[in-house]
Amino acid sequence: MEIIQKNFESFVSGLGKVIIQNVGGLGKVFAFMMSFFYWMLKPPLRLKLILEQLDFIGNKSIFIITLAGSFTGMVMAYQTYFGFQLINVDSLVGPVTAISLSRELAPVLTGLIVAGRAGAAMAAQIGTMKVTEQVDALEVMGINSVQYLAVPRIIAGTIAVPMLSIFFLFIGNVGSYIVGTKALLIDEALYFSKLGNFMFVSDIYQGIIKAIFFGFVVSVIGTYFGFSVTKGAEGVGKGTNLAVVWGMISVLVLDYFLTSFLVQIL
Repeated sequence: MEIIQKNFESFVSGLGKVIIQNVGGLGKVFAFMMSFFYWMLKPPLRLKLILEQLDFIGNKSIFIITLAGSFTGMVMAYQTYFGFQLINVDSLVGPVTAISLSRELAPVLTGLIVAGRAGAAMAAQIGTMKVTEQVDALEVMGINSVQYLAVPRIIAGTIAVPMLSIFFLFIGNVGSYIVGTKALLIDEALYFSKLGNFMFVSDIYQGIIKAIFFGFVVSVIGTYFGFSVTKGAEGVGKGTNLAVVWGMISVLVLDYFLTSFLVQIL
């Protein structure tokens, strides 16, 4: 009985420490976010740095977004077709796939991809600058490190992710169309007719709004963990790992709350 009590106390103590650490971490992230808004509104606007980050986050993600989008659309078409064939409504493959992509799959998968690719890169780049004292050098020169390093990345991420999500949606629907009409032999006129009947602009709006929030949160987390790096190369690796893990978790958790809110207003 005494052993059980000790184990229970140890479990509760460990759980409490984890909760306190995570709540404290959320507070630090929120404070970092507020500093971003403060420095974003102060001149100068570093347009060149924003464009460089747009190229890195957006253009250099096109290949993986194309790959993920096309195969996601094709798999969705197959899975939907074989499910709907059982109840004789296989003509709804197009709209169901399009709605799934526009509302959920395109923004969420784009957010996860950017978190794994760009979020990790942000943390690694800033973290390396932190441990090699380049961040301190910026401050000595009178350049605020948050304004110079974080603001362009967060602005670029907030712009790039919805654009990538729209591209993901387009490519996914192309993949669904090819599989639906060429492999599954659904009539093309019927495919587009059903798509027009069930797909609405509000579905696309919902996905774009989600993608804007995902891009912002992933960028904030990536830059925050970059600035939090300590202890040399080991710290850079740890910060990069945390940026990816928390970026992906944030996308999935935020998706639920955004969905429950957006379905009420759109």
